[in-house]
Order: sequence, then C-alpha cells, then structure tokens
Amino acid sequence: MRKQRSPIAHYQGSRRSRFSLLLLTGLLVPAVLILVAAAVFVLPKLSSRAATATNGDCTLIVPPDPLSARGLSTPYQLVATDAANGPCNEANATQAAFVQAAELDPVTGKIAIYDPLVVDQGTQPAAAPVVPTLPKGAIVGIWFGSNGNNLTLQDSGGSLKAGRCVNGANGSLFGQFAYCNAPNFFRAANEAILNGKLKVPPLGRAKDDRTCPSVRDFSVVDMDQSDNVTTTYLVTASGQTAQMTEANSNALPNGHPLANGSDNRLLAELLDKSLGCTPWMADNLANPGVVVTALPLNELQAATYQRAPVALVPNNDPMVVTNNMPDIKKLNAYRAGVDQPKAGTANSANTTEYCANLRMIAPRRLLADMRFTIASPPPDATVANSLLTFLEQRYVTSYEENGLNCLGLLKRPDPITVTKDASGIAIDGSINGVKNGEHGRGDTSPNCVINGTVLTGCTGTTNINGRPCTFAFDANTRQVQIKCPASGNP
Repeated sequence: MRKQRSPIAHYQGSRRSRFSLLLLTGLLVPAVLILVAAAVFVLPKLSSRAATATNGDCTLIVPPDPLSARGLSTPYQLVATDAANGPCNEANATQAAFVQAAELDPVTGKIAIYDPLVVDQGTQPAAAPVVPTLPKGAIVGIWFGSNGNNLTLQDSGGSLKAGRCVNGANGSLFGQFAYCNAPNFFRAANEAILNGKLKVPPLGRAKDDRTCPSVRDFSVVDMDQSDNVTTTYLVTASGQTAQMTEANSNALPNGHPLANGSDNRLLAELLDKSLGCTPWMADNLANPGVVVTALPLNELQAATYQRAPVALVPNNDPMVVTNNMPDIKKLNAYRAGVDQPKAGTANSANTTEYCANLRMIAPRRLLADMRFTIASPPPDATVANSLLTFLEQRYVTSYEENGLNCLGLLKRPDPITVTKDASGIAIDGSINGVKNGEHGRGDTSPNCVINGTVLTGCTGTTNINGRPCTFAFDANTRQVQIKCPASGNP
C-alpha cells in the first residue's frame, strides 16, 4: 500500500576513541569487529501523513509533443482518474501534481531546468507559461510527482508515445511518480560527464565535518527513495496556478506557493540548508537569471559521488511492488527513470540488506546532526515541530511494518522513537537512546585505521588484500560490520 505524503512547500563531538585494524588477512564475507574499548556512543527523514482529500487518485493529461518547447509550455491538465470518487483540483495541496523537465545541450553538455505548469482540466492558468528556448538537438527528460496517492498519465494526441512516458509496469502504477524520456536524458548526461562536457559539482563538506549527503545516502533515504520533484507553483485565491517566476510573483502578489512533498526537496532545499551544504542547481528556463534544484541533478550527483554503501531502490519499495510482491520489471522501470543500475533479479535488490544499511547508518548521522536539525523548521508543521522530529518520524515510518518492514526482516528494534502530541504532531524523540537535544555529550564513535587508511566513524570503503571492503558502524551493538568480496571475485 502506497504511503501518502504531506504537502511540503518535503557531530561532531569533543572526544573520539580510535580502533586500529593493523592487518586483516583472509577476510571473508562478512566479518564483525566488536569495539569493547569504545566510549559511550552519542550522536544525532518526510513523515507520511494521510491526505485529507476525498480523492487521492488523479490523472494528468500530457500535452502533445511533450518534449518540445511547445509541449513543455502547454499546461498539463489535472482530472480525477475516476470521477465517481470526487474531483481533483491542482490548488488542493493534498491532490496536486507537479512536473519537472530538464534539457541537455548535446554540444556544450550544459543542463537547464524547466517546470511545466499544471492546471485543472478545462481551466486557464493565472499567467501564460514561459515558452522555453531549447538548443538544437536538446535531449529533454520529464519527471512527475504528486501529493496524492496514485498519479496516472493520460495520452493526448499521441503524447505518451512521443514522450516515451512511463508510469508503471505490468499494468501496475508506481504511485506518485512517473517520467518521460528520462533514460535517454540520463544516457546523454552520463556520456557528457565521461567526455568532460558536463561537470558535476562535488557534494561538499557539511557542518558536521562529513561529506554532504546525497539522495542515495542511507542517512537520507526512506521507504521509497528518489521520488517526486522539487517543482513549486504559484496558486491564486481563485485556485488558478502559474509558474513560480519573479514576474508572476510580482503580478500575483496574493498568490501562495504550492510544492511537491519530495525526497528531493527535503534534501536539496531543507536538509542541505540545515547542514550548510549547497545543492547542485541549474538555470531556470522559465525564470532567466535564476538557478533551481531538480530531481535529475540530485540523481546525477549521487551517481557520481555517493560512496558505498549506495542506496538503490530495493525490491520491496512500495512503488515497485505489484500486489505487494516484488516485480523485477517494475523495479527496473523505476530505476531507469532515476539513473540507477538495472537489477539482475529481484533478490539482487534485497530489502533486508537495504534495511541493515539503513539501520546502521541513518540513526548515527541523524544523531550527529541533531544540533543542526533540531533548530531547523520542519517541512510541514502539521507533521512535526522541527526538521529533526520530522526526520525521526520519517525513519520510523520507513523502518516499521507499514513501511519496508525492517523490523520484521532484521528482527531488531527500531533505534529511533518519536513522541507525538494529541494532534499527532511529532514533538520529541530519541535516537539510539539519546533524547532530542542531548547532543552536547559529544560524538564518541570510533574511527577505523586500515593499513594506514582512516575511515571516519568506521564507515566507508577501503581495500584489503586488493579487495574493496565496506565498513559500517552499528552504534547499538558497538560493532563494525565488514563486507568483502569472496576470494576469487573482483
């Protein structure tokens, strides 16, 4: 069953113990190191909230020739998938659908962003969309997000075929997500990266002195990672919509922003700000002189710089299952839309392993960053009272039975707890037994030294006997999980 999101506008301690691995010969798959001498470990995701709209299943009518400048600037039309369940209105934050496009110039390798507009079927926008200027031969990709439950793409004049649009597989919808021509866009972008035409900025360094997180970092992902977009629209009092541009904001001063509850927005516009990180941004074709964040930028940056273990969509992600069962075709269709490698089998995208990495990595970083996120506003004040409690509730939702069921798969308790008030708003919590706000006790997680290579917090990848071994520290057991390829496998 698909989770529903709220309509988002979506460590460093004083002491460290050091554990040295002088020689690990003949390490094997997997190994565990028990840190008996380590000091007490003290360190610091969008919560789901049921949509209040009667009808959460809406359809977007895709305009003809959607990959062209004319198609991009033609408003998409929102309508109820089944009118018997009630109407769908774009101004309703719990039903709204969002569109985000990116174009790649094949000559320069430069990427620019354009957010096509969505209106209610049969209505006019509050302001005419800007017609983008596309370079010759531009490769365009389009991504969709929704604040409702299930978003269906509907053809208009052959638009779904022309746009190479995908919103599921085997007759089963992804849910809130869909895309058009994304695999071709990513193929061209990755070629431009290899040829040196497209420069991907590094993730940077966060306030906690760690690498800034990406959308494939286990400290960021949830039960259905890499979904939805960073698009924001302007909504007038009459319920009309317009692109979020400087000109429209000036012409419609009483308009208010409407944005997609999104993993991508959560990272690029909220968590990055809290941690002092800078997301990758590109020119906005609808608003010259302004740069914006975007799903494809996040995914390309994560593909380039995210260190192991890398979070990739698992086989039990609610968006890629069919009748609650793993569906390899649907899984790979989803992955293709967000620039992730194809899974050979459903088991190669094992959710148990995903959960294990989630449990080892996310609580630790959330605790390390507690001092920053507890002071940051939440994406949605009806869900949590701070970014920290929002992230905690998001983790709990993902870890437990109605999420990925990590609780059942790992048979290990949830390391994060959340306290809610009478209205259901997350107001407090704890991570690995540390209550919110008690981050002053410092980060006493160990470092690992392997043949001279230091792994901060005993987490990361380094070579042992010529084999790449992945290290991950589990604060609850004070153990380092080490996974190395079996002998004879590169």
